[in-house]
Amino acid sequence: MLSLLIVGFSLCTFTWAVPSPQYYSYSPAVGSGSGSPYSTEGVGRITAVRIWENYSSYIQGIQLRYEYSWGPVIGRSSGTEQEILLFDGEAIIQVSGKYQQHNYIYQLVFTTNRGRSLLAGQASGLSFNFYPAHSESELRFISGRQNGNGITSLGAHWGMVYEEPSASNGTGHSMEEATAGH
Repeated sequence: MLSLLIVGFSLCTFTWAVPSPQYYSYSPAVGSGSGSPYSTEGVGRITAVRIWENYSSYIQGIQLRYEYSWGPVIGRSSGTEQEILLFDGEAIIQVSGKYQQHNYIYQLVFTTNRGRSLLAGQASGLSFNFYPAHSESELRFISGRQNGNGITSLGAHWGMVYEEPSASNGTGHSMEEATAGH
């Protein structure tokens, strides 16, 4: 009887210790890689993206918002600003664009699971297309290098976000509000 109790307790402990799947993947960085390294970080889901572009040229800066908090600007916040605010439950599932091998990232496109996109920059150079290895994953953070004038390389890190069912992304918009009357 004691041995059954020990085996039962061991199985319960093992069941509780099994972690939820993470589905992590990495899209290796593209670009020249000159300058200082960067990596964004935050708690929760990415809820907004800002991109600054040098008019008719390269990407100067990127900023991500996690839940309600904007992270630091990567690169610089000058030039033409583009922004996308994500709806509750919306996630970035693809990052694509153009880069010049010995220069800057020239174009960025962030695409969501709702089919919306943020496009900034110019279609000049070599193409790249990042997406997660697992369909349940979304963009968690980006990393690469910047030289103070712009983004010189970019990689994407994908994974799952675990949140409370009632969590809001802070935009104040639901999908129903966004599509009402359309």
